Amino acid sequence: MKVLVKSKHFSWLVVVAVLCFAVSPVSAKQGQEAWFRTGTGLGVEKIRLAVADFGPRADNAKTHSAQFTQIVRDDLQFSGILDLVSPSFYPAQSPTMPSELQYAAWTDPNVKAHYVAFGNLSETTSEVAIQAWLYDVTNPSSPAVVGKIYRGAPTDAQVRKFAHQFADEIISKLSGGLPGIASTQIAFVSSRTGFKEVWLMDYDGANQHPLTSLRTISLMPRWSPDASRIAFTCYEPLNRVVSAQICMYSMDAGKVVSFPRFRGTNSAATWSPDGTQLMFSSSMQGAPDLYVSDSNGSKPKRLTFSGNGGATSPAWNPKTGQSVVFVSDRGGIPKLYMMNSDGTNLAALDLPDKGYLIDPAWSPNGQILAFSWRRPDGNYDIYVMEPNSQHIINLTPDSGSRNERPSWAPDGRHIVFESTRTGQRQIWTMLADGSQAHELTLTGHNESPNWSPK
Repeated sequence: MKVLVKSKHFSWLVVVAVLCFAVSPVSAKQGQEAWFRTGTGLGVEKIRLAVADFGPRADNAKTHSAQFTQIVRDDLQFSGILDLVSPSFYPAQSPTMPSELQYAAWTDPNVKAHYVAFGNLSETTSEVAIQAWLYDVTNPSSPAVVGKIYRGAPTDAQVRKFAHQFADEIISKLSGGLPGIASTQIAFVSSRTGFKEVWLMDYDGANQHPLTSLRTISLMPRWSPDASRIAFTCYEPLNRVVSAQICMYSMDAGKVVSFPRFRGTNSAATWSPDGTQLMFSSSMQGAPDLYVSDSNGSKPKRLTFSGNGGATSPAWNPKTGQSVVFVSDRGGIPKLYMMNSDGTNLAALDLPDKGYLIDPAWSPNGQILAFSWRRPDGNYDIYVMEPNSQHIINLTPDSGSRNERPSWAPDGRHIVFESTRTGQRQIWTMLADGSQAHELTLTGHNESPNWSPK
């Protein structure tokens, strides 16, 4: 299907893709806008998109029609790249087929939509069928930007999956190919079963369920680049000795698979961008330092020599694969260091205000670091920094709580983190400028989120 996108809107999104992580030596407020507030001050109009109610073909399809519509709206609202027109401004007549689309009604000054998503849903006892379109209503002569038919089991889970797929298709088309995240997942640790296990949920908090049942302590899950495995820290006993070790969960096998055990404590694994290596903290030769091994745990090699301190929480640059940021207390308090992936060219990322700097996480484009900073006032907040200039921005100011363990979505526009702002430690997401923060988990104690790469 040929896709035409109105040039002024497409240009805006291309500019966003290029500039959303631009760095400039300005004030914190101005810098936050320059880095993250996509569309601000770019001199072009932000895309306005409406999602009409998807029409049920029969009464038995009403529930899933409403579910599909709402999920698509929620996904697009949280995308960070467009304005979703409020349904209260929609025309009285909602189209369910392209022939019913009244272009003038959607471009009316009361609505001012640039694009409209719409469609219909039919359902039998064995199948749901969803027809979904996206049209540029400012250009009546253009063909559909998106036109899809989804068919599958008539279940809530399947309808939810189709809605995420349609939303991601819209984001991809309107952003020049930038990925959507509606079909991604978040791994995290929860103690709601009585033990700290690795859990999984959809990016919006739906479908929360445990992956592991080790009945011990599991920590710090990390997705492999192809999303087929999750490396994590576990305290599974071996020969009646319990110590922190690297464990591996296979998404394909649906279970924890074997991984070598090393002397001492071993934790905080991270993947190389090509998925062929793991870097982790280990005390196999004394003080905890960073080691690198093949992805199956073979041939571990020591990279750091921290003396009386230690090294942990490595974060491999996902774009270049050449640099690693990690945490070390070799200077007395934990702070960030950067080195080449072979351990050479070590340098501290020292910030003027003292405090604990932990939990480094690279943005997908390899240009920005997110991290947790315990300031002298005792609060933990999520910050972002461009390593070369060391210009920083606080994304969670004035929350009066602990905000830790940031992890980037694959689109580079969203961050997931843990926070105690509502009392118990829970998982939250936000746009990368700190806006639209909302809670994903509500039950039990939840921590250590990690966003899947796709």
